[in-house]
Amino acid sequence: MSTASLTHPAETTSAISAEERAALVEAVRDFADARLAPFANQRDADHEFPVETLREAGSLGLGAIVVREDVGGSGLARVDASAIYEELARGDIAVAAYISIHNMVAWMIDTFGTDEQRRAWLPGLCSMEQLASYCLTEPGAGSDAAALATSAVRDGDDYVLTGTKQFISGAGTSAVYVVMARTGEPGAGGISAFIVPADAPGLSFGPDEHKMGWNAQPTKQVVLDGVRVPAANRLGEEGDGFGIAMRGLNGGRLGIAACSIGGAQFALERTIAYVKDRSTFGAPLATRQHVMFQLADMETELQAARALLVQAAAKLDAKAPDAPAACAMAKRFATDAAFKVADEALQLHGGYGYLHEYGIERVVRDLRVHRILEGTNEMMRMIVGRSLLGAR
Repeated sequence: MSTASLTHPAETTSAISAEERAALVEAVRDFADARLAPFANQRDADHEFPVETLREAGSLGLGAIVVREDVGGSGLARVDASAIYEELARGDIAVAAYISIHNMVAWMIDTFGTDEQRRAWLPGLCSMEQLASYCLTEPGAGSDAAALATSAVRDGDDYVLTGTKQFISGAGTSAVYVVMARTGEPGAGGISAFIVPADAPGLSFGPDEHKMGWNAQPTKQVVLDGVRVPAANRLGEEGDGFGIAMRGLNGGRLGIAACSIGGAQFALERTIAYVKDRSTFGAPLATRQHVMFQLADMETELQAARALLVQAAAKLDAKAPDAPAACAMAKRFATDAAFKVADEALQLHGGYGYLHEYGIERVVRDLRVHRILEGTNEMMRMIVGRSLLGAR
């Protein structure tokens, strides 16, 4: 039995037939093998954000996977999106994760936007001719997102936005920023969401952050200094922004979980090939029982993570009451398990795993942040725990 045979189980929650889904996954795998994997190490070293490659992904329908088709989206289900992100991450985790974030923003506009907003903003995002960024986190408001301080003051037919957003993927390159800002009282109920174009006067960006991983996508501050946007750019009603942001993150957590599984799957596959080829003390590493056991545990962890992810994706599509907790559970388990698998893959490679050219140390660095972003894994435990206690 191979790991490939266990990947992407067929689910009735898919928006397409099993044959169509298999063809889709194969097409995405071919794209990742041709346009992502061969360049992943060099893009990491050069800190290159492959905008043209992202546009190629957009031409394949990967810029708006769960967005409705009338504006150029692919109209697929969450379980399909998860399979796509996993395949992309086998090629390049950082690029796949950015595509997941871009898709999260597109889904938010598709779901909460007016028809005019959808038709104005989504075609460019669907094709990835225009890129998108999600702006919630601030220097003083991370896990406690409801404490954000960025303000949006109504001035006639406009809002004037002032504040700073932190750790924003794609900042400085993206054309569209969905910004959560305070329009009312303290707490979650006073937050609204706005679509801010990159050319808005007063919008600027900090320098590139120097990060441990995710070097193939830029991360910067987004600075709003009296940025004026029309009231027509508000998503939903005043006070809806926090709920919109959280619902976006439910899907974002599935995307990051899938990217984690894909990156760890790459590391596992490389490790299986390595232990078959590498000999110590006169025999291949693959013949050592402790190595077999370790590989078996790595595979089991990834299969368990994938099963939780599929279940959470089905719940989110079905709008199940426990979908947020299921998404948090899948994100927590998958990101922890994938990082552990990648670290064990490095250990099994010995000194070679520590070398950049083998790609394993890049996977370890890229996966580490997945346990922090889209809500820390500590916050994921909080969400699951509160769900359990509230239900009882």
